[in-house]
Amino acid sequence: MAMDTELMGYVIHHRPYRETSVIADFFTRSEGRVSAVVRGVRKAKSDKKSLIQGFQPLCLMLMGKSELKTLKHIEAKENAFKLQGEALYCGFYMNELLTRAIPNGLAVELVFDMYEQCLQSLTSLKDYDIVLRQFEFSLLEELGVMPDFTVEAHSGAPIDPNSDYAFTPEVGFTLAQYSEFKICGAHILGLQQEAWSNDSRKLAKWLCRQMLLPVVGQKPLNSRALFRRS
Repeated sequence: MAMDTELMGYVIHHRPYRETSVIADFFTRSEGRVSAVVRGVRKAKSDKKSLIQGFQPLCLMLMGKSELKTLKHIEAKENAFKLQGEALYCGFYMNELLTRAIPNGLAVELVFDMYEQCLQSLTSLKDYDIVLRQFEFSLLEELGVMPDFTVEAHSGAPIDPNSDYAFTPEVGFTLAQYSEFKICGAHILGLQQEAWSNDSRKLAKWLCRQMLLPVVGQKPLNSRALFRRS
């Protein structure tokens, strides 16, 4: 990325750097995840402190040719999304997924658009699990690890709503054997059509856990602990 590039984005993570600065991970529409030093933000009178927060739409300018940039300019693009309670935990979860799953500098514009859409939904909807599944599906699709919900992986035959299937990450849905965890074909097709029944919601959560594991690794996500405490 060239110097002095203006970007639209959000802070998804930050950590202290030296005495008065932080290193912030920004999730941007055109450049994906970008890390930058934000100088002096930890000073008591810093005018940037209120902006280096999650869920705040930003216009920012970075400079530098190395992977670690320096923040040159930052301003609020719009008002921050006001997330509270479980919706706030969902926002933390999405940010942690982005931090763990998106390589630095990989542009994922469709995921960025879905991220903004999900933040908006979290301010007004109560079906938080559906919002998270839509975000996870978008992320997995963009990373190229989303299975085909319409065909059996080995044969290419259409998913039969009356048959049972097994699921293997990076392979997809295959006809179930006797001892495997079985998934009803009708529920698989329901997910493909985003028909969010109680059964499909449970299945979607389980599937996303399986698909995300190779992407984010074995280390537990800190944000999931917040849901267990609430």
